[in-house]
Amino acid sequence: MRSHKKRTAGHYFVTFFLILGLLSSVFSQISIKDKRQLVNSCIDGNNHKREPGPEDSLHQQCSPWKNNSCCTGNTTVHAHGGKMYGFNYNHCPNKKMSNKCLEHFVQDLCFYECSPNVGPWVQMVSSMKMRRERFLGVPLCATDCDDWFKACKDDFTCTDNWTLNFEWINGTNRCRPESECRTFSEIFQNSSNFCERVWDHSWKYTDNSEPCMRIWFDGSQGNPNENVARWKIQQSNSAVSYKVSIVQLLLCIFPALLLSVN
Repeated sequence: MRSHKKRTAGHYFVTFFLILGLLSSVFSQISIKDKRQLVNSCIDGNNHKREPGPEDSLHQQCSPWKNNSCCTGNTTVHAHGGKMYGFNYNHCPNKKMSNKCLEHFVQDLCFYECSPNVGPWVQMVSSMKMRRERFLGVPLCATDCDDWFKACKDDFTCTDNWTLNFEWINGTNRCRPESECRTFSEIFQNSSNFCERVWDHSWKYTDNSEPCMRIWFDGSQGNPNENVARWKIQQSNSAVSYKVSIVQLLLCIFPALLLSVN
């Protein structure tokens, strides 16, 4: 009976070490993931390049990404055309979106198509034809969001979630029959609700004192969003290092516990 107990304890001992060793290995691999790839990578989408790189010419509001971009010049021309992916900004009957509001949505679309710095926030999606990945919770600088909402607050829409809540008929989005067109101010109430909800939480409203992304910047002065992506990776690696430390601590403690039981 005593011999059986020893064999059982030994079995637990070996199994525990195998599991913790595997966990430690996995966490270590995550912690040394290629940082350059995350900082400088493209979403897997229909119009995105496989790898970011310079472009000779990017159209108008997409120009800040000219030196290193996930979009082509042709894509940026379509981004300014008003109905890329069949999306209709004038979805409320007899309510055309103002030019000042549309300008901000085009900048937002340019960011989506062109930015090579959203890797740390990318997630897989399986329900959309136009892309296999999306970004979620990217920190957007409060001033950029406030300006965007201010420009659009008197424009009209029929839903607070433009990713999920439209009907799509013949390749174009339409308001659902039960919905009501109201101003952005009425639908969203404030800028943080607007930026976080309009594209199903792609953005996270973030104070300018914290690391945050800029939708618009002077590309000749470099891309400030690169440093934000690096910060996010450092945060993630710190969390992974903590988990590895916990695993290593357990590896040290468990033998003593096992011996005390025996």
